[in-house]
Amino acid sequence: MEAVERVKEYMKGTTTVGLTTSDGVVLVSDKRATMGTLIAHKVVQKSFIIDKHLAATVAGAVGDAQALIRWMRAEARLYRMRKGEEINVQAISTLMGNVLFSSRYFPLIVQLIIGGVDKTGAKLYSLDPLGSAIEDRVIATGSGSPYAYGVLEDAYKENLDIDAATKVAVRAIRAALERDAMTGNGIDVIKITKEGAVKLSEEEVNKLIETL
Repeated sequence: MEAVERVKEYMKGTTTVGLTTSDGVVLVSDKRATMGTLIAHKVVQKSFIIDKHLAATVAGAVGDAQALIRWMRAEARLYRMRKGEEINVQAISTLMGNVLFSSRYFPLIVQLIIGGVDKTGAKLYSLDPLGSAIEDRVIATGSGSPYAYGVLEDAYKENLDIDAATKVAVRAIRAALERDAMTGNGIDVIKITKEGAVKLSEEEVNKLIETL
């Protein structure tokens, strides 16, 4: 019960979105970190490139999230060194789920979206603090996710290309920014295609927002 209460205490803020597209994956997040009703930080990174073909978004405790991302980056590099090829999206999601499950009695308070493009195509997984890893095509996490899903259910289509899907994902995050007090202070965007993962600059994100 203590573990469950700790999860409930920390899993309150943030909005992140992941979408699969006809040619890749897009991951989008806000930048606000909260401590209760206090806006603790306004420039928090919640979207991370793990390897050249992999990225993730995080919601939850910042320290837990940063530690997990560092760990997975190291595992992806080690896999590439040992096997001579990149780790696939399902494998890194399973590995991270195992890490979360092994910590269930003192859980790492994070919810993640992991996405990437490997030999099997574009893949997207949702992971919760107790270790489940579930594949999906549309995922939103955090306190603003109900508002984000309202946009996604209406605008997302499986045949969207990555540029069109990016606009849908940014619209979903903007809906959360407008209605969820724990979401805000800007938007981060990562696009992943067979050419690799790229994080958009603040200027590129602002230009994108102007077209919506």
